[in-house]
Amino acid sequence: MASTTLSPTSQPLVSRKLRRHHHGRRLRVFQAACRSAVVESPSVALARAKPASAAASLASMWEEIQGCNDWNNLVAPLNPILGDEIVRYGEFVAACYKVFDLDPRSKRYLNCKYGKSSMLKEVGMEARGYEVTKYIYATADIDIPTQAGASRSRWIGYVAVSNDDKVRRLGRRDILVSFRGTVTNTEWIANLMSSLTPARLDPHEPRPDVKVESGFLSLYTSDDSTCKFSQGSCREQLLNEVSRLVNKYKDEEMSITLAGHSMGSSLALLFGYDAAELGINRIGRQGEIPITLYSFGGPRVGNLAFKERCEELRVKVLRVVNVHDPITKLPGVVFNESFSVIGGRYEMPWSSSCYAHVGVEVALDYFDMQNLACVHDIETYIALVKRNKMVQVRRDGEGLVPKAKKWVRERKFDAWAWHDAARQVGYLVQSLGFEV
Repeated sequence: MASTTLSPTSQPLVSRKLRRHHHGRRLRVFQAACRSAVVESPSVALARAKPASAAASLASMWEEIQGCNDWNNLVAPLNPILGDEIVRYGEFVAACYKVFDLDPRSKRYLNCKYGKSSMLKEVGMEARGYEVTKYIYATADIDIPTQAGASRSRWIGYVAVSNDDKVRRLGRRDILVSFRGTVTNTEWIANLMSSLTPARLDPHEPRPDVKVESGFLSLYTSDDSTCKFSQGSCREQLLNEVSRLVNKYKDEEMSITLAGHSMGSSLALLFGYDAAELGINRIGRQGEIPITLYSFGGPRVGNLAFKERCEELRVKVLRVVNVHDPITKLPGVVFNESFSVIGGRYEMPWSSSCYAHVGVEVALDYFDMQNLACVHDIETYIALVKRNKMVQVRRDGEGLVPKAKKWVRERKFDAWAWHDAARQVGYLVQSLGFEV
């Protein structure tokens, strides 16, 4: 119930009506009650009521919001509760960038600026109802000089779990794994290792046909024994911590939610596939704990066999994509899911070498010729979802290059400004230099 100031006699009546009527009736009853409020206007009272009503709705339909039906009828148009969840998980990802220490003079250089107990508080997210349980580090298996510092391991994200109060609002215990995108030199270089290689993450069932991008796999599985903050590879850290939390809350309803931006969404998908393949999400009274990934600006991760295996394992992926973001079209600009079949039915011999996106797409629309790098920025993604900037025509709308040409034709422009804009696009794509 919202904290609207009502007369003592009207408050119980409003509470009974809110419990008794469906959503449309709830809104009219609440507005009528607000007209008799002493302090707040109806618009203010309704705005204050939104979090409580949204939370109650989320608790009753959390499995659908997490993708149990592949978000059928929730994406087009975007369901407001799903939109709120996309924003919420996006902000957990944005927190990774805010706390990552890039000051070479700092003792925490290339690590998180804060301890686990205070991290969310430091970025203004203390009231979000999650407790950070572990920091995650990733290592690129590269033997060339990179950024200063003896350790090749970098802070990449964190694991958190919802507290008891949040459980009541969400309808389940939520284990969250959040990843940032590419920042450091070794990560740039790892992203250049753009070739498909067998994942072979399950020793009992290697599945050599399931292939993933080698740079992402390297970051996920490589270990750095010199790192004083972590033990084992990114993979080992995640499997150990999430397994521990699953076992701790095995008698409760649970969800495993992964959220990542750019390279981070790729690591999240690798972990989601890995966890489901090894079966760490199958325990307790729930049977199979749903694994859901909220991907922001993510590139392709594996081949068609990887996509199909993720679907068999029921790893649910919601891909939040700006149609003008070139990173979401890589790797495999040519050799992708569209090139692997003819007529939608005849599989070509080279299909095993074609990259494929996994999951359901939520297409956004943003383009700014003055600041091209923003098409890939996590804060841009969050803002677009908040403003409901959805694409009307999903796949045959204007792309980045045609839109840039149109912009040039319609405006008089400074040649040097155009040169600088072109250089920004080059830096953006080159920084995640995937093969086409």
